[in-house]
Amino acid sequence: MISKFKGVLKEFKEFAVKGSVIDMAVGIIIGGAFSPLVNSLVKDIIMPPIGFVMGKVDFSNLYISVTPTAKKYQTLAEAQEAGLVTINYGLFINTLISFVIVSFAVFLLVKLINKLRAQKKEENSTALENTTKECPFCYSNINIKAKRCPYCTSEL
Repeated sequence: MISKFKGVLKEFKEFAVKGSVIDMAVGIIIGGAFSPLVNSLVKDIIMPPIGFVMGKVDFSNLYISVTPTAKKYQTLAEAQEAGLVTINYGLFINTLISFVIVSFAVFLLVKLINKLRAQKKEENSTALENTTKECPFCYSNINIKAKRCPYCTSEL
């Protein structure tokens, strides 16, 4: 029983220490910190000018009342306070714009990381090329100073 637990614990440790899991955790933490920033950007900076251009519309107050009523409420908060069931399509528009901004930012971040990884891989392969050569018999990479191939034992 204890050996099974130790085995599971060892597997978990290997899983948790893998780079991809740590990268994912960092991404989640940054995403959590990034979301309020993007929501504020959309709500406080992007949507007011768009609403102004569209005839002084406040998107956060756009809704459709499902409950039949004779009175028209000016804000979503008033309608909900009166007990109306509403479809809040203005809030959905704000959320959709936030999603597009976050998605684009993540795309740019991933693109940058991939570019940096490609540069590092290129630098590593260039450094490897300067210290190795290819065996003409078995085509293995060997040290440039080698007189005999360690893989096929051919004299060079």
